[in-house]
This record gives sequence, structure tokens and C-alpha cells, in this order.
Amino acid sequence: MDKNKDIFGTAIKAFYEENDKTAIIVHSPDFEDDSIPVEYLFRDYEQMPKIEQKALNLCLGRVLDVGCGAGSHALYLQKNKDFQVKAIDTSERAIEIVKKRGVKNALCEDFFKIKNEKFDTILMLMNGTGIIEKLENLQHFFEHSRSILNKGGKILIDSSDLIYLFDDEPIDTQKYYGEFQFSVSYKNQKSDDFNWLYIDPALLKKYAEANNFQCEVLETGENHDYLACLTAAH
Repeated sequence: MDKNKDIFGTAIKAFYEENDKTAIIVHSPDFEDDSIPVEYLFRDYEQMPKIEQKALNLCLGRVLDVGCGAGSHALYLQKNKDFQVKAIDTSERAIEIVKKRGVKNALCEDFFKIKNEKFDTILMLMNGTGIIEKLENLQHFFEHSRSILNKGGKILIDSSDLIYLFDDEPIDTQKYYGEFQFSVSYKNQKSDDFNWLYIDPALLKKYAEANNFQCEVLETGENHDYLACLTAAH
């Protein structure tokens, strides 16, 4: 998520090893600064929103946990479901801590560079559509996902419909309203800007069907968020 500087990994490592609760700050030209409490990345099942709980209960077979962060989802699946889980993140320091927390198979790896592996479930939570970055990348996302899914496999992914943010102001018609640019900072370090995609469920379904996937919304949350299941037609 954080390009060039390992902001999330630095914060995760400091919290785990030193109980440093300094928050991660999220910056965007479209919003006021927001903060992410690092301890939230270490939440257990009971502290997770219902969308995440639902997704974890629907995982089957060999699971790929994409953007695993501090590894909370992978740990739950490994300990409570006895699934074979591969947890990946582009943060080296985060993966270091994920391993220390007990996740057996954790790698610093880019989702879009995985080859010659197959999974029954691809798990993408905490706005899993974010790493797609822009609508124009959705076809590549579906093509790549198909290449690493076993027959009958599924993607469990969450996102949010942010149309409510524009209730009192006009939408920029030059781009999709769910495409944003962010940067993150922690103490005296700040990442470069990166793109991040939120997608409304109707549009996700449209793109899914165009790429020969079925899309079913399984759960809706309290903050315009939702969980979708994407299954490939073979």
C-alpha cells in the first residue's frame, strides 16, 4: 500500500515490539487527514466488523490472504479453521511480525506477481479493492485472479460505495467517484502518493460479469461497506 517507504510495517513492528501506539495518518487531497490506530490491525475475531467475520467463516480450502497487514485474519483461519493459509503483503516489516505472531506461511509478495500457484479462496479485506487502484485495472485483476484460482474457487472481497460523500456537492465527471489518491505518514516518515479504488457493488457486478465472473453481495456494513463473493465461470 505505502509506496517506497514501509509506513505500515514500521508502525506494526513498533507496536508489536515496543507497544508504541502512535497512529498512522492518512492524507488525501479530497479529505481531511484521518488516523488508523495501529492496535486495530492486531484485532481478534470478536473485535472484527461483521463483514470480516462473515468472510472468514466462508473461506474454504487453500486460502490466500492478500494485504495481510499484521496477520490477524490469517492467524484466525490457521488457528480456528485449520486451513492452509498463505499470507502476503508488500511490507517487509509487516511480514516479519506476521511470522513472529505465528503465521506459518507469510511472504513479502505482490498479489499481481503470483504465478504457478492455485488457491480455493482469495481473501481481500479492509477495502480489498484498493490494490486494484483504478477502474481501468479491473480486467487485469479478474484475469490474474482467474489464473490463480482453483476450479470452483472464489474471491471474498470488500469495498464501499462512497456516493454518499457527494450528497451536497457535484461529482467530478472526469473520473469515477471511487478513485482516490492517498499518502500515509507515521512519525517523521511519509509515503509517496498512491492510487486506491473503492467501487460500488453495482459497478463491481457489471465488471465481474463482463469478465465471466459471478458477483454476489453477501453482507452490508454500517458504513456503506459491503462484502462480495466473486466466482469464476469455467
